[in-house]
Amino acid sequence: MFRLSCKSIPRSSRLFSTTAPRAATLPFNWEDPMNLNTLLTEDEIAIAESAKVFCDERLRPRVLEGYRTENFDKNIMREMGEMGLLGAQINGYGCIGTSSVGYGLVAREVEKVDSGYRSAMSVQSSLVMLPIEEFGTQEQKDRFLPRLAKGELVGAFGLTEPNHGSDPGSMETTARLHPTKKGVFVLNGAKTWITNSPIADVLVVWAKLDGKVRGFLLERSQIKSGLSTPAIKNKTALRASITGMILMDDVEIPVENMFPNVTGLRGPFTCLNSARYGISWGVTGALEEAIDVTRKYALERTQFKGQPLASYQLIQKKLAEAVTDATINKLACVQVGRLKDSEGVAPEVISMIKRKSCDSALNHSRTLMEVFGGNAASDEYPIGRISHNLFVTQTYEGQSDIHALILGRAITGVQAFF
Repeated sequence: MFRLSCKSIPRSSRLFSTTAPRAATLPFNWEDPMNLNTLLTEDEIAIAESAKVFCDERLRPRVLEGYRTENFDKNIMREMGEMGLLGAQINGYGCIGTSSVGYGLVAREVEKVDSGYRSAMSVQSSLVMLPIEEFGTQEQKDRFLPRLAKGELVGAFGLTEPNHGSDPGSMETTARLHPTKKGVFVLNGAKTWITNSPIADVLVVWAKLDGKVRGFLLERSQIKSGLSTPAIKNKTALRASITGMILMDDVEIPVENMFPNVTGLRGPFTCLNSARYGISWGVTGALEEAIDVTRKYALERTQFKGQPLASYQLIQKKLAEAVTDATINKLACVQVGRLKDSEGVAPEVISMIKRKSCDSALNHSRTLMEVFGGNAASDEYPIGRISHNLFVTQTYEGQSDIHALILGRAITGVQAFF
């Protein structure tokens, strides 16, 4: 039997050599143990650094008051547009045209400040601008994308309904041709839990036309009656962003406002896959923020004969597990982004990283809350806000159990959605 040994391998081709120079042993960097920047391009590093400066200077000072009052400053969208953060993954139309990884890095920096701010940005970028760019006519692209990229227009995405969350195929919202007005569609139905809807100028609404799901663009300024977008108040999470409904009672829009190039659930799912990828990066940023604030608290807070909390084994275990998952999740996000931009990636892979990133971020944030004791209940400390927000991110755009069923179907070939 042949047995591989070092003697059987020419010295020049050996993987390990006792005479080869060894890399220096570096100190452990808890903020970035595997040196993420070595996997990024110069442009991606620059984008991430610029996004971090913007978030720290323009968003972080607002977040606590916004969370307390449930107030979202619409000017934030214009400021994000000025920085090139909106529709960052789109080429042309005033967008910077970065890679999928670059888009994810922006989401990560924004969500380090607050998940609500990242939700507002993600909806604009992946759920409104992307379907217009992917499925819209040239006229629709020229009319909407430049102003959406600048944040002059705010967009919303209407898919979820009061009776149909995880089952969009059963949607009840309908569109039909107007019986007497030529070239006019009439929409009826309700959408709920819609980020940005109360302040949106453009609403991407999915409805059934002759039994088939189609996408429609509703321009608030052009609609005379039948459209209302009330805010959902008294939320317990994502309070720094604005959420509402889309209520349509014989809303009339021109036929030119329908997406001509997509039919069925492929349209909304294409958008959701892009947004889910951004969420995977974003929640990892939120987890990194939770680790940072917990570490600082554990080093400063003393208990039991003046010892810092950080000196106790249970505290260190919590931090070690959180840092490990945050690091691994970042590596997975980079790899999936590279696949998206090259040979492509199966939708189930997006489900995998969305589920893993959201679940681990939520679970670790809840565990890290324990380090703060009763102080976690005070908004003076951001850990409670982070954890509450992460519950929503684990729920929207496919709750984790739904993504498990998507993966299970791909693994076994057996449908479990009954």
